[in-house]
Parts: sequence; structure tokens; C-alpha cells
Amino acid sequence: MVSATMTRGPSTKAVLRDNLRDNALGPVETLGRTFSLGVTAAAMFIVDVFRWRVKMREAVLQAWYMISVTAIPAFLMAIPFGVIVTVQIGNIINQLGAQSLLGAGSGFAVIQQAAPLASGMLLGGAGASAIAADLGARSVREEIDALRVMGIDPIQRLVVPRIIAAVVVAPLLALFIVLVGVISAFYLSVTLQGVGPGSYWQSFGAFASIRDLLMAMVKAIIFGFMIAVIGCQRGLEARGGPRGVADGVNATVVISTVAIIVVNMVLTLIYTIYFPLQLG
Repeated sequence: MVSATMTRGPSTKAVLRDNLRDNALGPVETLGRTFSLGVTAAAMFIVDVFRWRVKMREAVLQAWYMISVTAIPAFLMAIPFGVIVTVQIGNIINQLGAQSLLGAGSGFAVIQQAAPLASGMLLGGAGASAIAADLGARSVREEIDALRVMGIDPIQRLVVPRIIAAVVVAPLLALFIVLVGVISAFYLSVTLQGVGPGSYWQSFGAFASIRDLLMAMVKAIIFGFMIAVIGCQRGLEARGGPRGVADGVNATVVISTVAIIVVNMVLTLIYTIYFPLQLG
């Protein structure tokens, strides 16, 4: 007869302890895998550039798809951004009697914050979710495993072109949002806030600089890289059929949104410390 101590399973405390450990380490391990995927993809891109083996056709197709699904939403988001910023800042500036500074305030808000954030959010909601859905469906159908069996690296074949596309499209989208947002803010300032056209552009040029625009482009590039890596990682790790693909898409949108907000805060703090606001 087998004794009770030999047949007894793990205690309830041990099971709870293991579950808590797994729940605590799960996000950390996922972050580590995502970081590893990003580093590996960047290294492969550099090697492929020197070997002239970059999958440019796939990258162009992915970039065109991202542009097609984000161009109209970007236009529709840029106008409200310019209008809201102008109305809110205009009310405060009018009370202070400094209407000539409205161009500087609205320009700063659109260039430094609205444009990179909006481009990142749009790519995270449309582009990264499409990447996660595509790669997730391939993973569920075991196409990723088939590529590995044939000796084809899925990171080189599928991940790198999508990262290239996102990194290229993100700053272009941010530039488009800057253009539409500044024009809409200018139109509202002149027609409703009573600001002279010359005064608006004078204050805009006195405070805004090329450095601010470059910082917005750098933010957009970083956001594009991040959301592409997150989408690829969630797609490649999708398991469990259509339900797993759907969970990967949802996780991609949530994680990319949170990551963009956190990284934008850090980059803004660093930029403000080293490049404070100066006139001229």
C-alpha cells in the first residue's frame, strides 16, 4: 500500500506561490522577449543592408498598407487637435492680453506632442494590430514553423520589412499631422480669435525651431519601431486558434498605447531638461 505522503500532491500554498511567481514574471519575460526581438531585428536589418538582402518589396507593400489605413484618420485627427489647442490656449492668452503668442502656443502643442502621439496611436491601432493579426494567423496555421523547417528565418523574412515600413511611415504621418494641425490652428486663430496672420506666424517662428520638429520626428521613429516590434512579437507568439490571434491583437493595441505614452513622457522630460524653451 502506497503511503499518504507519497501520493499527496503539492500543497495549496506551493501551488499559490508558483502561480504568483508566474504571474509576476510573465510581464517581465514578455518584455524581455520583445526587447530581444527588437535587437535581433535591428541587427538583421544592418546585416541585410550590407549584403543587399533587405526585403524591400515586402517593406513597400506594408508601408503602403499602413499609409492607406492611417492617412484619412490622421487628417481627421489633426484638425480637432489644432482646433482644441487653439481654443484652450486662446482663452488663456486672451485673458492675459497676449494674443500675439497664440501661434507659439498652438505650434508647440501640435509639433512637440500632438503629431508624434497621434501618429503613434494611429499606427498602433491600425498598423500594429494588422501586423499582429497577420503574423498571428500565420503562426496558428503553422506557417512560421514551416518557414523555419525550410531554413528561412521568419524574423528576417517577415519582421524586418514590417519594422522598416513602420519606421518610415511614422515620421511621414507626423509631418502630415503637423501640416494639417498648424494650418487648422492658424485658420481658427485668424477667424475666431482675432489674431493677425503676420502676428501668428511671427510668434510661431520666434519660438518654434527646426530642433522641435526634429524631436517630433525622432519620437515618431521610436514609436514606429516600438509598435512594429510589439505587433510582431504578439503575432509570432499567438497560440490557440482564432481566439489566440484576437487576444494578440488586443494586447498589441493596449501595450503599444501604454508604451507610447510612457516613452513620450520620458523623451519630453529629457528634451525639456537639455533644450529649455528659448525665444528666437
